[in-house]
Amino acid sequence: MEQFALLLGATFNAGTVLAIAGLGLLINERAGIINLGAEGMMLVAAIAGFATAAHTGSDLAAFAAGAGVGAVMAAIFGVLVIWLNTNQYATGLALSLFGTGFSAFVGTAYTQARLSDRAKFDIPLLADLPLIGPALFRHHPLVYGAVLLALGLAWFLYRSRPGLVLRAVGESPESAHALGYPVRRIRLAAVMTGGALCGLAGAYLSVIYTPLWVEGMVAGKGWIALALTTFATWRPARVLLGAYLFGGVTMLQFHLQGEGVQIASQWLTMLPYVATIVVLVLISRNPTWIRVNMPASLGKPFFPGG
Repeated sequence: MEQFALLLGATFNAGTVLAIAGLGLLINERAGIINLGAEGMMLVAAIAGFATAAHTGSDLAAFAAGAGVGAVMAAIFGVLVIWLNTNQYATGLALSLFGTGFSAFVGTAYTQARLSDRAKFDIPLLADLPLIGPALFRHHPLVYGAVLLALGLAWFLYRSRPGLVLRAVGESPESAHALGYPVRRIRLAAVMTGGALCGLAGAYLSVIYTPLWVEGMVAGKGWIALALTTFATWRPARVLLGAYLFGGVTMLQFHLQGEGVQIASQWLTMLPYVATIVVLVLISRNPTWIRVNMPASLGKPFFPGG
């Protein structure tokens, strides 16, 4: 039971990165924009957050730096695809490749750097409970923040007027434009918000989760977060659930290695990605279900008055 509690705690920690990034990408896609550059944005934000933490010693400054870098990169992407109508898929891939290379170049100076000891976060009384205390109540505040973010985003999308407008822009931008809504500006705001959340996830990865900088340390989490939006059929609560599922699979490989299970390490490393593919294949067996939930204008350019 103690091992299970430790595995559960590690699952929440690992799933937080995927949850925050996945919720950011969900906002993008609800507005009709698909951004394949999440991996690159998270990598640049990871080195920006790590460098900020190394120089200032402030986690808050590191998170702000990561979110800011993510928002700026997303803004560049947004201008290209929303105003200049470049191909969203090609532009996103270019952003991902740029982020991978740029983070590797900038991060060379920080490869050997180490952050100071991280503060311990325990919820009084609850953290001392047997088994569930270490599993649920000894996490960084951002772990709980991801849960609140999912709940807040669900309320925003389905219970607020701005959320209704955002969904309308993603479903039928021509109709939203005809009603007087600034479709392009709304989409840009959604893209930048999503980029900021991807940046926050990258900074959390390098400052809290590891905490260190290694070239390519995001290791496909941006792509998994992108797959999560489809897995969750564009619903925040399901993104959170999927993030913890994939986080649990990721941590299971380390748990099995620690227990001395005689399985080749390469097979264990493949587990999170195999799980992603299997889930997507299962979902794709019912294309009608995806069509019903997917924003109608996802990935399509918008031409005002066209």
